[in-house]
Amino acid sequence: MTDADPVRLYRTVRLIRRFEERAVELVHGGQIVGGIHPYLGQEGIAAGVCAALGPDDVIAGTHRGHGHVLARGADPARMLAELCGRVTGLNAGRGGSMHAADLSLGVLGANAIVGASGAIITGAVWAHRRRGRDTVGVSFFGDGAVNEGMLLEAFNLAALWRVPVLFVCENNGYATTMPVAGAVAGSITGRAAAFGVPAVQVDGQDPETVRVAAAAAVDRMRAGGGPELIEARTYRFDVHHTFEHAVRLDYRPPDEVTRGRARDPVRIQGERLSDVDSAAVDAEVEETLDAAVRFALASPQPDPADALAYLYASGMTARTGGG
Repeated sequence: MTDADPVRLYRTVRLIRRFEERAVELVHGGQIVGGIHPYLGQEGIAAGVCAALGPDDVIAGTHRGHGHVLARGADPARMLAELCGRVTGLNAGRGGSMHAADLSLGVLGANAIVGASGAIITGAVWAHRRRGRDTVGVSFFGDGAVNEGMLLEAFNLAALWRVPVLFVCENNGYATTMPVAGAVAGSITGRAAAFGVPAVQVDGQDPETVRVAAAAAVDRMRAGGGPELIEARTYRFDVHHTFEHAVRLDYRPPDEVTRGRARDPVRIQGERLSDVDSAAVDAEVEETLDAAVRFALASPQPDPADALAYLYASGMTARTGGG
């Protein structure tokens, strides 16, 4: 099922890159309130992994989750409207940056709870399999999640029940401002190995390398091989959160940032295309995002009277508080 087309893979990483850059501009312009966690620099992971999935597979992301949602095929215009809190957003503006979901595409949501995607996806895929479906799931998480109990519990249950979950650790070297060397004893792949889960480490800056590793894992899992972990080594090009643009936290040496940015997944994948093909993709992405910005900013704000809607799956409306 894997999509090995280098042009489509380039379009995905380019789309995520320019979407994130446009979103940062909207944060600075005040149209996106509260800021975002940019995915800049890590585009190759979401693009490569999602290219290896089938239409009925499911994923769950992190607080840095825009790239996962877009790589799965979500409408950039509705995604941007969601970030802007507009009613035309993927979740009617109620999920925002950290909780965007698109169930029609198997995107069970970005998630602001560190490590929670592992438990969500393990349970969801187990349920699909119990119903006889050929579903594979992906849990994206960062290096800061590998010491979280719920993630380790998900490793344990997925291994015990042979649930086909691909655990993808996006190791960008920092949990917010904490270097991974100061937080993780042993190794990340060793966490999975302790539960008998196969684990590999790959170059997360190369979208094609990620795709190949993910495709091999998905094929093995779909054949009944149980869960697997990919540790994708990457580098976050921008800040942990856009509030850093104002407060200017100083925790990454400038020379480290320069070295990290030198291996750009957009450039790496773009060099596999002809100049004509890459230019055509770049132009199409810009046109798509120009339209997305116009759509998002022209969309209506939510009505405060509906603030308590959607709280219950039954459709029951919550009562307002007493006077």
